[in-house]
Amino acid sequence: MNSQGECIATMRVLVTGGSGLVGKAIQQVVKEAGGAKDGEEWIFLSSKEANLMNMTETRAVFEKHRPTHVIHLAAMVGGLFKNMKHNLDFWRNNIYINDNVLQAAHEVGVVKVVSCLSTCIFPDKTTYPIDETMIHNGPPHESNFGYAYAKRMIDVHNRAYFQQHGRCYTAVIPTNVFGPHDNFSIEDGHVLPGLIHKAYIAQRGEALGGLGIRHSQTAYDISKADGQFKKTASNAKLRRYLPDFKFTPFQQALKETCNWFVGNYDTARK
Repeated sequence: MNSQGECIATMRVLVTGGSGLVGKAIQQVVKEAGGAKDGEEWIFLSSKEANLMNMTETRAVFEKHRPTHVIHLAAMVGGLFKNMKHNLDFWRNNIYINDNVLQAAHEVGVVKVVSCLSTCIFPDKTTYPIDETMIHNGPPHESNFGYAYAKRMIDVHNRAYFQQHGRCYTAVIPTNVFGPHDNFSIEDGHVLPGLIHKAYIAQRGEALGGLGIRHSQTAYDISKADGQFKKTASNAKLRRYLPDFKFTPFQQALKETCNWFVGNYDTARK
């Protein structure tokens, strides 16, 4: 409490990528579902407030908010086609973002940083189920090697900051995630939001029509782009820390996402 009788937050959590899929989900839990604890202040950062590929802007926004903890979600992301077309951009932009965020966090004395990786960074040729010990055991799938290697380097960053400065920086590795506020672009989005968008267009009659009685032929086209075949992941470590954690049933999650997309079609990312 300061001289004016105002309570001072003991924990200031900065969430990069706060306007994205995962950032919005955390915001809903913290601000709407009563997930924030007493003495916590949450700041959800969007790209409008700082270009995290620019160190000057990154340092300025960290100096402005001076967080004690950081959840680092900001990244250049995209689906299979976008990754295949822009592997260099995914590599360079994400390396810049991650290096700037972790260095700025170090400079302002952030106590802990939790970054977000992805199961698509794991080796293409591996054994299953995959777990966090296997990230560097081989090259990733060729389709998204730029993004995968950039995300792997967060693990290297974290280890180096601990070794040289004693910083407690770590990362979590979720599987594919989807939901409200996802990117529903048919061309650049991930598979589920892209399919949801396609189905929505089809049911409105924009793409599919006719009487439904025509005969059709199907061609087998091996030239179509393909991603990693299998990514079965172990959640053993999660269960050790949160044994009672309950995942949202897939059908429920799909229904809620479809309803959100239909209700927010005009403003949804697409």
